[in-house]
Amino acid sequence: MNESISEKVQTCCCIAGGGPAGMMLGFLLARAGVEVLVLEKHADFLRDFRGDTIHPSTLELMHELGLLDEFLQEPHQEILRIGANFNNGFFNIADFTHLPTRCKFIAFMPQWDFLNFLVRHAKRYPTFHLRMEAEVVDLIEERGRVAGLRAKTPCGELEVRAQLVIGADGRSSTVRKRAGLEVIDLGASIDVLWFRVSKADGDPKQSFGYVGAGHFMVLLDRGNYWQCGFVIPKGEFAKIRQGELALFRADVGKLAPFLHERTNELSNWDAVKLLTVKVDRLRRWYRAGLLCIGDSAHAMSPVGGVGINLAIQDAVAAANLLWAPLREGSVEIADLKKVQKRRELPTRMTQRVQIFLHDHFLSRVFRAPTPLSSPWPLRLLQKFPVLCRIPARMLGLGFRSEHVKTYDVGIPQPSSS
Repeated sequence: MNESISEKVQTCCCIAGGGPAGMMLGFLLARAGVEVLVLEKHADFLRDFRGDTIHPSTLELMHELGLLDEFLQEPHQEILRIGANFNNGFFNIADFTHLPTRCKFIAFMPQWDFLNFLVRHAKRYPTFHLRMEAEVVDLIEERGRVAGLRAKTPCGELEVRAQLVIGADGRSSTVRKRAGLEVIDLGASIDVLWFRVSKADGDPKQSFGYVGAGHFMVLLDRGNYWQCGFVIPKGEFAKIRQGELALFRADVGKLAPFLHERTNELSNWDAVKLLTVKVDRLRRWYRAGLLCIGDSAHAMSPVGGVGINLAIQDAVAAANLLWAPLREGSVEIADLKKVQKRRELPTRMTQRVQIFLHDHFLSRVFRAPTPLSSPWPLRLLQKFPVLCRIPARMLGLGFRSEHVKTYDVGIPQPSSS
């Protein structure tokens, strides 16, 4: 007996990771009457460098759940079109206004608001449980099957026994490492430097990208400041940091001249955070008693901001396919295999597009000695604007949209006295 264990818990499904995939799956399973416990290693969701793009596919899910109107009361910005600034002007890339969805826009919403919204609604169901400050450290295996996990908490070690363990703990997943699942590395060629610069009256509206000589940057509107993503070649951050910070600030100012005076807000290198980009996927997403979804199953590039939405689609597919077996107490390998079969093709296709853009667009930007003009496909989009609907559909809906099908057991109503 492990005397360091301070608490033991039994549940039907235990989800490691309280990000978009884990929280959406927890919500949907609880909605279907499945006892579910979500473990999140942090004390809250307040972290700057998380995906903020809520795509039309996710907004459609909120509509199907009957939560869209309330959801849109949360702080967000609505983007109807996105494009990029080149040497020869601004070019539209995607026009979402013609999508066959209720919301014909991308919503930029701080991820902590999104997650808190899901938690608030999930907690209405008595079968939903959330433990914050519970960091998964190991799996429990019995007779060749994953039977639960162990987590580190401020009160000591937590042991959770579960019919099914879900790994939704991100790109550096402890669950998939402990499970020994094989990872296929697709070789990301970029990293991203994240920092913030204040907004001012007269700043342009959200436009997505800024392309310059050797540099590419994305600006995300956070209301009173810009969240900036400065894309660099893989592994170059140490070299950049060896130079003067003033040179980096100058590069930012050249890309987005309206920010030039405000780049002095970057007072030291501590204000610039490195996101090490990974693009990989598991060869097999499951073992007996275990399934990985979201970034744990397939780490995505930040290109297109599709990672959060792909993870949510995984969660919906998993809920649709697993709620009934979970309630019956009979989740088999074949059930888990169905989830991967359902979600693997859109994952592969999305990653293929991302790697193509890394290798054929961003690599060209990095090599350019002078500011680039727009590539011919973008010029074609401007000549025939109807074509902007194609990348909008790929970005906004993905290669396979999921829809909520899980049975809603209903929220218990307080008894009248």
